[in-house]
Amino acid sequence: MDRKIQDEKHLTGALVLAVFTAVLGSFQYGYGIGVINAPQEIIEKHYDRILRGDDVETLERSVNQNETEEEKLLPSVTTYWSLSVSIFSVGGMVSSFFVGWIADKLGRIKAMIVVNILSLIGALLMGLAPYGQAHALVIAGRLVTGLYCGLASGLVPMYVGEIAPTALRGALGTLHQLAIVTGILISQIIGLKFILGSEMLWPLLLALSGAPAILQIILLFFCPESPRFLYINQGKEEAAKRNLKKLRGQYDPSREMAEMKKEKDEAATEKKVSIIQLFKSPSYRQPLIVALMLHMSQQFSGINAIFYYSTSIFQKAGVGQPVYATIGVGVVNTIFTVVSVFLVEKAGRRPLILAGLGGMCICAVIMTIGLALQTQVPGISYMSMVAIFLFVVFFEIGPGPIPWFIVAELFSQGPRPAAMAVAGCLNWTCNFIIGMCFQYVANLCGPYVFIIFAALLLGFTLFTHFKVPETKGRSFEEIQAEFRKGRLSPRGGPKASTEMEYLGSSDA
Repeated sequence: MDRKIQDEKHLTGALVLAVFTAVLGSFQYGYGIGVINAPQEIIEKHYDRILRGDDVETLERSVNQNETEEEKLLPSVTTYWSLSVSIFSVGGMVSSFFVGWIADKLGRIKAMIVVNILSLIGALLMGLAPYGQAHALVIAGRLVTGLYCGLASGLVPMYVGEIAPTALRGALGTLHQLAIVTGILISQIIGLKFILGSEMLWPLLLALSGAPAILQIILLFFCPESPRFLYINQGKEEAAKRNLKKLRGQYDPSREMAEMKKEKDEAATEKKVSIIQLFKSPSYRQPLIVALMLHMSQQFSGINAIFYYSTSIFQKAGVGQPVYATIGVGVVNTIFTVVSVFLVEKAGRRPLILAGLGGMCICAVIMTIGLALQTQVPGISYMSMVAIFLFVVFFEIGPGPIPWFIVAELFSQGPRPAAMAVAGCLNWTCNFIIGMCFQYVANLCGPYVFIIFAALLLGFTLFTHFKVPETKGRSFEEIQAEFRKGRLSPRGGPKASTEMEYLGSSDA
């Protein structure tokens, strides 16, 4: 058995290429989240000049003069800026419903190629912003990019999960989240003023989101289609075997083919559940509530307020060089995403979510104290900065990565696509609400804005303690049986041979 697991952990060139190519889509998603942060002040001033009716010569003159005097921006600039940030989530919210349809209609590879057209269109619109109504073109470009990211955030984990060996499925699956946070970090670094975050180059900074799309389109022509899609969805057994051998090398694929046959037989006996049926059926109510609350906790924790507006938050905290502090957040975010790969299989899902939400709640309180007392207590702004870093750490050890894959553990093959579509849509909707409203709420509440998130985090922590089960080491049948009885224990049950267990048992 140990020998078989070691064989399955073998990485072939074809598998590495396929996974790398796929997560380029996740990288674009992360780039879209982070790129709008660093050049906020410059883009807002550009919006203001456009809205005031300044002509091109006036704009160029103001850039060349490098004006240092503070201008009071028009009130509408805040609205257009908030929309520029949040419209990205609207696109993702809408397109997330169509992930399953386009993946089954075109196949995983062709679907990823086609949706990249949206990424290129969005990049082009943002790159042309200086040559038209900048606010309108940036908003349109962010919307189209969001449409792409909503589809990519479903297609990438789907493809990687289907081509990965069982023993590596958990590890390779986390590369989706790792690529997202890497995209955020890269966008923050090249968004520095002396690189691409200047008044002349910010359109190029936004347009560079299309560069990974071009690379991905080229590389996808060399990647094999998902064997699971070919066999289970299309019944092409020989084609599935060929692609499986290409992905596995010398490893005998007969066991995986047998697993796919069993999955195909189960899919034939279990009817697909629509979104309406999902909400109507009492048997799905408890797991659906758990899934949706976990996705709400991920977004309403306030993490994207940090990602979208960390530069301005650090400025208000009195931190010198706030852009570099923002990059530090990205570095910490990336490091602890890697750490979470190992923690989630050692500690389990529920303890990490509880620790993460509770830790974020405490950090939100500390941030509030630091922001409120920054004028009275010298140096306390650095306490706020440390709290922000710890806030990100606690997010990535649990509330960040776990909601995405725990939904699949709570639902079987029939209701799973509908459940993931609803959870994804809710995630994007909450993301939009934070992106659109945070700036207004921050202006209204001042230094006490994070008390709101602290209260929400306390509520999510209590919900997790009383309602969220431990799914590590439990089969789907065990979880569903306990849900039906209405007495699901928060502790893990008997150990089951699930794909997630291989990583956890590798050191045993």
